[in-house]
Amino acid sequence: MSQKNRLGTGGRIDRTTPLKFQYNGKTYTGFQGDTLASAILANGIDVVGRSFKYSRPRGVVAAGAEEPNAVLQLGATEETQVPNVRATQQELFDGLTSQAVNGWPNVDNDMMSWVGKLGGKMMPPGFYYKTFMYPKSLWDTYESMIRKAAGLGRSPLENDPDTYDKVNQHCDVLVVGAGPAGLAAALTAARSGARVILADEQSEFGGSLLSSKELLDGKPATSWVKSAVDELAGCADVLLLPRATVNGYHDHNFLTIHERLTDHLADKAPVGMVRQRLHRVRAKWVVLATGAHERPLVFSNNDVPGCMIASAVSTYINRYGVVPGSELVLMTTNDYGYQAALDWHDAQRKVVAIVDTRQNPQGARVEQARKRGLNVITGSAVIEVQGSKRVSGVSVATIDAAGNKVTGAVNRLNADTVASSGGWSPVIHLSSHTGSRPVWDDKVVGFVPGPTVQKQLTAGGINGKYSINEALSEGVLAGLNALAKLDLPATEVVLPSAADMVEEASMTLFQIPHLLPTSKAPKQFVDYQTDVTAAGIEVACREGFESIEHVKRYTAMGFGTDQGKLGNINGMAVAAKALNKTIPETGTTIFRPNYTPVTFGAMVGRDCGELFDPKRYTAMHKWHVEHGAKFEDVGQWKRGWYYPKPGESMQECLDRECKATRDSVGILDASTLGKIDIQGADAREFLGRIYTNAWAKLAVGKCRYGLMCGEDGMVFDDGVTSCLGDNHFLMTTTTGGAPRVLEWLELWHQTEWPELDVYFNTVTDHWSTLTISGPNSRKLLSELTDFDLSNENFSFMDVHQCTVAGVPARVFRISFTGELSYEINVQANYGMHVWEKLFEHGKQFNLTPYGTETMHVLRAEKGFIIAGQDTDGSVHPHDLGMSWCVSDQKPFSYVGKRGMARQDCMRENRKQLVGLKTKEPKVVIPEGSQAVFDPNEPIPMTMVGHITSSYYSANLGHSIAMGVIKGGLSRMGETVYYPQADGRVIEAEICSLVFLDPKGERQNV
Repeated sequence: MSQKNRLGTGGRIDRTTPLKFQYNGKTYTGFQGDTLASAILANGIDVVGRSFKYSRPRGVVAAGAEEPNAVLQLGATEETQVPNVRATQQELFDGLTSQAVNGWPNVDNDMMSWVGKLGGKMMPPGFYYKTFMYPKSLWDTYESMIRKAAGLGRSPLENDPDTYDKVNQHCDVLVVGAGPAGLAAALTAARSGARVILADEQSEFGGSLLSSKELLDGKPATSWVKSAVDELAGCADVLLLPRATVNGYHDHNFLTIHERLTDHLADKAPVGMVRQRLHRVRAKWVVLATGAHERPLVFSNNDVPGCMIASAVSTYINRYGVVPGSELVLMTTNDYGYQAALDWHDAQRKVVAIVDTRQNPQGARVEQARKRGLNVITGSAVIEVQGSKRVSGVSVATIDAAGNKVTGAVNRLNADTVASSGGWSPVIHLSSHTGSRPVWDDKVVGFVPGPTVQKQLTAGGINGKYSINEALSEGVLAGLNALAKLDLPATEVVLPSAADMVEEASMTLFQIPHLLPTSKAPKQFVDYQTDVTAAGIEVACREGFESIEHVKRYTAMGFGTDQGKLGNINGMAVAAKALNKTIPETGTTIFRPNYTPVTFGAMVGRDCGELFDPKRYTAMHKWHVEHGAKFEDVGQWKRGWYYPKPGESMQECLDRECKATRDSVGILDASTLGKIDIQGADAREFLGRIYTNAWAKLAVGKCRYGLMCGEDGMVFDDGVTSCLGDNHFLMTTTTGGAPRVLEWLELWHQTEWPELDVYFNTVTDHWSTLTISGPNSRKLLSELTDFDLSNENFSFMDVHQCTVAGVPARVFRISFTGELSYEINVQANYGMHVWEKLFEHGKQFNLTPYGTETMHVLRAEKGFIIAGQDTDGSVHPHDLGMSWCVSDQKPFSYVGKRGMARQDCMRENRKQLVGLKTKEPKVVIPEGSQAVFDPNEPIPMTMVGHITSSYYSANLGHSIAMGVIKGGLSRMGETVYYPQADGRVIEAEICSLVFLDPKGERQNV
């Protein structure tokens, strides 16, 4: 099939390498170097989709990331389906399969197109909210119909066959954009030895120079691009990332880059290759050289296929060798727009007219057009386009100098392509991501980056500097500024130069007037993807939406996958006019990450399948397996649950493990407990603020139990923190809560107390923790260390550094069982060695391994809580009977103090944690059972609490339980009832939480 719009020569494509591709089931041909969009245009395909709301036919408008219409479904098989890929960014490869994302039965003949014909009056902004309210009985029907009609593309039903990566990067300078400004900045920094990352979303570096006919030092601009890229590629500390979009700019100069590694090769990544990679970059300085997007003008029927922005026309001609039509009408408010007509004329196609909205333009490009005999119509505008699936003609009329109204007769011109240029909008998206508010610049006629706290520099088009010479100069200046900030010596950079071209001022014009009022004229589209019209914005303003953010949400302006790159400024201008305000007074919406859509695969990387929730093992895991341990999953860790002997039931195993520990000595692999190393001059102060109890006077070598609460005063986590030095602490947390606690500490430090000198590091994996408990634990440990373990030298809640089994160790005398206990911490690689030595010497004491279930029984016998099991986010320390762990005398309020002071937290009859002893000793109350005071009360019964922990205690000879009861601490000795689903009612007596050794004598011997 011939490519009717393809030029015989020119462009950066390789005509010796033809490529076959499919669009909507038909096979076409393109060339190596094409994008899918350029190949579609080369083959004369006009309609690439239907609009979201009105189902109007739409064609290619732009040539880059700003394209709103040409979003297509890719994939030859179900597993390779990818929705909403921009055809302007998808490189062509042999066998590429694509189709339109909407339109039924097909995109050329869409049954929903009647909506577009009637929808102007029937579907204004807010139509859905106002129309589908009544009757309520039809809500489900309305929803199914709307959902069926809405949407772009479809998600694949099969698993993604490709592999994705994530990688962390650091650099001195990250340059975003590889146009003239970005290349100049990168060269300047690289020549001085800085570590540089240069990222650009296109397949080649060069930016606008790739489609420009301008010369640098008398040579094609692409020659300088090649030499600059070659030089950068030869620098050891420079990373070049083409096909890489910087999608997000976050606090502390953290940026994310989405690199497409093999999307241009095939549906699936070749064997052994990664499809996409997400770079997470920490940059000391960032240079934003992101350029600008050309703005289309807003006029009636400006969405008909064949309507394009002027720079896109030049790009397709000069870069891809494609002229997207036969007869061109160009409308422009500025000199640059003329370039599209000049390029069209040079491609031997007919320029019907250049329609300039200015009264008397005289710039260099204007004169070039006149010298070539092109028809230049001044002081006029294209007020309307004729055509349905392709432009067939335009209506041109004179307008006043302000561009507010039509002043003359309307003339009809035949044409199949309309290009428009309303000026340029700096690409400020990334700078906006940081919270920087854009600033309107009247000279630029656009928003430029505002003040920022980031280490950020800008250069080129983002600042409204559009000439090549200005862009190059600003790029070098940004590079030099970055070097100065980094204290790196600067190297002289000699720039090439382009011929200066005299340009006249552009006209500030966004919306073209019509003979009819906006509300009655044919639709004038502002946002192509979401079908937002100028009339719709005016309606929103009339209905009281004066904030531009409210206008955006009411009309859906900028809600599409293009984020309003082409339409937002025009929409703000229309709103400003309707509100009788200036654009700066109206304000702007703020762009958010991501700049362009990012696949879930890239965000997930390798964290999927087995790696989505990785299994974590302690150093002694092999021993546990060999000795028949049953495991449970706790916070990704495989923890020994219990160690049954042949023929032993779980309960029999637990009874044996519990009695062996209380009678002699048991051992627990507690390596999974969260461990956070805390250091800094203000570490002690920080602990006092984050914990409810006091820490100012904790001596070196001492440990203390602490409670951590949320801002609402409810218990968040608990654990023992040890003072290893004046400014050095080791915090332990629950196994499952470790990541959450570390995040909590960092949150408070970074957002509330950044002035505190304190640092946190997770060291859970660094240490193996071997806990021995029981009356013979001192004797056992004495076999493996020469350290004095006497009560006088090593008392309860002490920590000492010594040697155990010939290995340096930290030994903590703390107890979660209520027995004499020692927690032995050794470097993880020595864990198995020390574990085996303990068993070698522990035979004489019947050393018994026990798992998490026995640990739960032993701690429950002592009334020790487990955060997350005996707490559920609704109990504070006083509810737990742990007022002793709360200090209100600290000079700085702790987290949760105000929450605990709320009226609800101080009321009587709150649910409080108590012990429970069943009337029938062998009956174990199921955990979660609801408590009632009156078992005969009709259903629904008044629930007064529930069971949090429940076990049978072999040491006590009866079951024990912990649970919350309304006013429980004042109800000691009373009976409470637990109705069961099978009709039984279990009676229990409310008692103390401490079932065994209430004075704590066993742990203090």
